[in-house]
Amino acid sequence: MGAVAYAPKVVTIWEGFKAWFAQQGFAFDYVLYSNYEAQVEAQFDGTLHLAWNSPLAWVRADRMARSRGQSVQAVAMRNTDCNLRSVIVVRADSPIQSEADLRGRTLGVGAIDSPQATLLPLHHLRQAGLTGGEDFTVRRFDVLSGKHGDHIGGERDAAKALIAGEVDASCMIDGNHLAFGLDGTLPAGATRIIARTEPYDHCNFTTSPDAPQAAIDRFVELLLSMQWDDPQVRPLLELEGLKKWKPGRTEFYPALATAVDEQGFYGPDGSILRADYRY
Repeated sequence: MGAVAYAPKVVTIWEGFKAWFAQQGFAFDYVLYSNYEAQVEAQFDGTLHLAWNSPLAWVRADRMARSRGQSVQAVAMRNTDCNLRSVIVVRADSPIQSEADLRGRTLGVGAIDSPQATLLPLHHLRQAGLTGGEDFTVRRFDVLSGKHGDHIGGERDAAKALIAGEVDASCMIDGNHLAFGLDGTLPAGATRIIARTEPYDHCNFTTSPDAPQAAIDRFVELLLSMQWDDPQVRPLLELEGLKKWKPGRTEFYPALATAVDEQGFYGPDGSILRADYRY
């Protein structure tokens, strides 16, 4: 399995999962990548049977597979990956009341490859009749590009810029809006939400085209059997940010795929189109 090392805890998580799978009699190992682009490409060269992919990595893997006459499957995801929304936030004392009021303003977004803090919010605003770079200025906070915003560093910097008055609004996933309020990044009562995206899903376990089906089936069976009240498993689930594994689904990714096309991120074959993307 492939995973991206977006934080030191990733090693602890997958070492723990490896030990747990071994106890169940299932041979499992993992490879860590510095970025999702390399990980997705490894799904097509025989290196990986499975990858723990971001939503953007799923879009690329699906496109690469389809263009080659192959297929990949989203076989499992966390309960916390489902039905998420991103928000556009302004300072509490801002005159901005709605998306329309962002015209002529400056919007802070996350890293270039962040679905939650860049791609999806910009798609939402396009649906509302506003195009970034034309109707408003986009100020990007590129932190650790290639990790698809998993580290949330760009979101945090955009939030700080909002409080400092450097941008008129900023984008983040709704859970981070709450988290930033708890950790002091956003002082209590200092911000207002003016818009929310439609619901979308986050990460999933994506199979590689040549993955052995029996091994994948057993992996998913064991994964879904993990219980929150198991004292060995619970610390791993907590680190990975879930209480229960769920079967994978893909019906909440189309908005991201549309955003990818609107913003010229990937081509239909999964090729990287953005010349300013560094990872």
